[in-house]
Formats: sequence, structure tokens, C-alpha cells
Amino acid sequence: MNFDQILIRYGEMAIKGKNRRSFEQKLMRNLIRKLKPFPGARIHKTRDRMYILLNGEDPHAVMDVCRKVFGIHSLSFAVKVEKTEENLKEAALLAFRDAEGAKTFKISSKRTDKEFPISSQDLNPLIGGHILQNTEGVTVDVHNPDVEIKVEVRQEAAYITARDYPGAGGLPVGTTGKSLLMLSGGIDSPVSGYLTLKRGVELEAIHFHSPPYTSDRAKQKVIDLAEQLSQYGNKIKIHVIPFTSIQQKIHREMPEGYSMTIMRRMMMRISEKLAERQGILSLTTGESLGQVASQTMESMNTINEVTNYPIIRPLATMDKLEIIDLSRKINTYDISIRPYEDCCTVFVPKAPKTKPNREKANYYESNSDFTEDIEKALEDSYVIEIEDGKQIKQEDEFSDLF
Repeated sequence: MNFDQILIRYGEMAIKGKNRRSFEQKLMRNLIRKLKPFPGARIHKTRDRMYILLNGEDPHAVMDVCRKVFGIHSLSFAVKVEKTEENLKEAALLAFRDAEGAKTFKISSKRTDKEFPISSQDLNPLIGGHILQNTEGVTVDVHNPDVEIKVEVRQEAAYITARDYPGAGGLPVGTTGKSLLMLSGGIDSPVSGYLTLKRGVELEAIHFHSPPYTSDRAKQKVIDLAEQLSQYGNKIKIHVIPFTSIQQKIHREMPEGYSMTIMRRMMMRISEKLAERQGILSLTTGESLGQVASQTMESMNTINEVTNYPIIRPLATMDKLEIIDLSRKINTYDISIRPYEDCCTVFVPKAPKTKPNREKANYYESNSDFTEDIEKALEDSYVIEIEDGKQIKQEDEFSDLF
């Protein structure tokens, strides 16, 4: 006897009221997409639950994929059996053995089919006794068990589940719109992207590339990070923006102390224009308040002036150790620390302003016109598409629009 399905439990989306159905439909579509490598797997939805019918697929491999899908609170392996005493015993034993390391257990039985001859109260000791007879060093603990084995006898069949596996939580990706992630290649921005995906937001990414000051290896870091993020979301487009000429112009014509601030303002302007053309309604950054010179309250205020778009900052109140811990959890840390610098490290001023103000930034910018530079950067941009952990496409961006 083997597990033949996985039970999915909803989290936050279970309280969405009249909108719950649309959230469930999006979750189902996301699961169907992620389960393409498992052609036998099928999704079955009831009023309150969702099941993945395995049809011979590896239950643990399917579970590993499903645990990265946002919108799922928890999952359990389940066995559907015909309603006989022997079947219930063997399925419960299988469920207990899957909970490796468990030394105590509890049986919780529920009989909705009142014609089944064994009551819930009698099923508990009957099934528990079978597990005790076929295992060693195991005891029953009804108050704080290592694993609770749930037996549900319904009209059509009996279902047995045991260990609960935590899901990714959050909301199904695609239920709350789309944002443009400013993806630099460092530790922070991919973590920010992950947390934004968790709130049901689809992502596209923008990356500023400054050859020859930044190498193709630095760009590859960004591709690898997007590949990792795509395992938690859907397809991700990376819009690669050639940024060299703009950075050189800032270095030549702007005061050194304000060069970092003005560079970030240019990035915001370009990101807003790109988002507008793509029908995207917000920007997402990896900024953490006070972490570097461009992330002080004064810097954010001055940089934000150039865009009316909402800016999502999931890391704003997190410290660096928290961010690093999360980057390790989502397997982006080792990619981010590869020693290939991004454009933010090009022409770094010796003493960047930590408290820049809008008036001075506007005054310095008024002495130069960046309009054509911004349009040229967008014109020369190109797109790299990532899906399910791999690059699938690269194409020119806006060349046909000019």
C-alpha cells in the first residue's frame, strides 16, 4: 500500500469570503503548471479541500514541488482505501512509518458514514493497537504526540493522513497584480522578490547592466537568481537595461556626493517608464531602512520624488541577519555572494550623501538633460525569460517601438 494522494489545506485565502473561489482557481492553475513534470498527477477539488491524485507519481517528489507553491498552508500525504478494518489498519501504519523519528502518536477518527459498523471511539484503540504491535519503542500520547494520524470514514471511502508538512503560505501568485522587481544581484533584492511573490504578486524584473564595468558573470548571477525565484512563482521576465552611458554621464557631470542619489533616481525613472509600458502598477526594491547611504529616510525621500508609482519594500524593517537567514532558506544566498559586482558598485563615491535633499538633487540634474539617455537605454534593452528554474528565451525589448 502506498500514498495515492496529497491533501492540501488553505491558509489565508480560506477567509477571502466571496473572492475565495477566484483564489482557489488561481491556486489550481499554478499547481497544474508546477506539476507538468508529473504527467500522472491530477488535481481534485471539493468544497473545502484540494487533493493531488498521484496516479503512481513519486509522492515525495510531488510534495517537494507543492511546498513551494504560495497559497498553501500545509499538506499531508493521504491514502484512500476501501472501508474495511484491515485496510484502515494498514493505511494508518503506513502513515505512521512515513513520520520518520516519531516516537509517540495519537489516532483521531471521524466516521461520517454512520453505516460503517465500527464507531469512532472503537476505531481509535483498534488502529492504535495495530501500530503498537508492528513497531518498537513507540507509545501513545493523546496530549502532545509527535504525529497525529487522522482517519476519516466517509460515504465513498476512507481517508488516512498523518504528518502535516508546512506549505509556503501567503496567497496564490497572480491574485494581487504584478510588480517590477529591481533585481541587482545582491543578497537583498531576491529575498524581497520572494516576499512579494508570497503576497500573491506576479513579478517581472529589471536589471541595470554596465559593461565593461560589470561582467557577463554579474548578469548571469541575476539570471540564476531569477531562476531560483521562478520556482516559487510563474514565468519571470528580466528586462536588462544597458546603463553604462548614463553612469558615465553622472560621473562626469554630477557632484560626487550626490552621484549615488542621482543614479538611483535615474533607475527609478527608467523603471517607472518600463512598468508603464508593461502595464505594471508598482515597483519592488530590496531596500532595508538605514542599511546603506541610499537607504536612509532622507535618501528614500529624495529618490522617491521622481516616481508616482507605489514602491513595495518588504525588507524595510528587517535587519541584515534576518535577510541572510531568509536568503539561505530560499537558496539564493550562495548565488548572491558570488564575487561579481553589479552596477551599484561602479563609480562609488568616497563619501556619498546620507542626507540628500530634493532641492539640491533637482538643481544638479537641471544642469544636464538625461531624457534621450533614458529613452536610448529603454530602446537598447532586451528581455530574458525564466520559467520553472531555467532560461527559456531572450529577445529585444522595445526596438520596434522607436
